[in-house]
Amino acid sequence: MAKRSKKPADLNRLAAAIVGEATDEAPPEPESVQAKAGRSGGRKGGTERAKRLTPERRSEIARKAAEARWGSRSTAASAGNSQE
Repeated sequence: MAKRSKKPADLNRLAAAIVGEATDEAPPEPESVQAKAGRSGGRKGGTERAKRLTPERRSEIARKAAEARWGSRSTAASAGNSQE
């Protein structure tokens, strides 16, 4: 019976194996417990924060974000002055 090659049959995996051997890269380490906890907190963070904000505070935050993104154009657009 013929021995099987240790190289993967899939071309993408074969290429990754060749590059990994050539560059002596170590396989990626498993994710830490702290990283997993941080990601789960980050996923729910925005919605939880939005629940706690008053409508006035949300409006203030949105106004500040629009000003940062659009600058003076946001005031011109709200006044009905389009680019002429």
